[in-house]
Amino acid sequence: MSDVLTLERAPPAAVLTFNRPDKQNALNLAMFDALDDAFDALDREGDIRGVVLTGTPNVFSTGGDLKQALEINTILETKFWLDRFAATNARIEALTKPVVAAIHGWCLTGGLELALCCDIRIAATTAQFGVTSSRIGTVAGAGATQRLARLIGPEWTKQMLFSGDFIDAQTALRIGLVSEVVEPDAVVPAATARIAAYAQRAPLSVYYAKLAVNNGLQMDLQSALAYERQLTTGLFATADRKEGMAAFLGKRKPHFKGE
Repeated sequence: MSDVLTLERAPPAAVLTFNRPDKQNALNLAMFDALDDAFDALDREGDIRGVVLTGTPNVFSTGGDLKQALEINTILETKFWLDRFAATNARIEALTKPVVAAIHGWCLTGGLELALCCDIRIAATTAQFGVTSSRIGTVAGAGATQRLARLIGPEWTKQMLFSGDFIDAQTALRIGLVSEVVEPDAVVPAATARIAAYAQRAPLSVYYAKLAVNNGLQMDLQSALAYERQLTTGLFATADRKEGMAAFLGKRKPHFKGE
């Protein structure tokens, strides 16, 4: 679909693969455009129930394209680039379907910031994670200081930001950055297996659960609990809720339609 991104549909999953191996899958404006186009298309396809985002065998992504970054010379140009990156991050978080990051090798700075927007992260034993901004005199500007802190806590986040050092896959698992570590050739299959499992559930239930967690994290507890009740109430009159309960009582497999 693009010279910087490939798309393979294998319902119920679709696999998006970064395709700039000669540039360590560095992120540029063309990559953001391709990602947005792909997610827009996949969000409308009923047989696709989740998306796997992955890189090439040795690298997920090392972050922003430094060649393109060196062409940025003003505050306004910097703001444009970061706003464009933020829009793609938001598109991933807003997808009505789960997004699973399947991570091989280096997952650094902007690459990690993109992975943080995915719902689930699965790592190869060879994966390495880091935020290298302090090495080049800047600070992460596409979510690492905020999403990472919400995921793994402030102390580990500050350690990664201050040092610019890398952590391995087992450390990432221990601190909650990823949910599973597997052998390199099993990363994408493990991610597609997650999608296949989620596809057995009611589509609106999965989507509303994603909304509840993502949006609830931005609220105080009582507001988040009220939001949760609102979402649950909205699902109560759906055909899938009735089908799910009927199937449970009838001891049969439900047939969800997303309505």
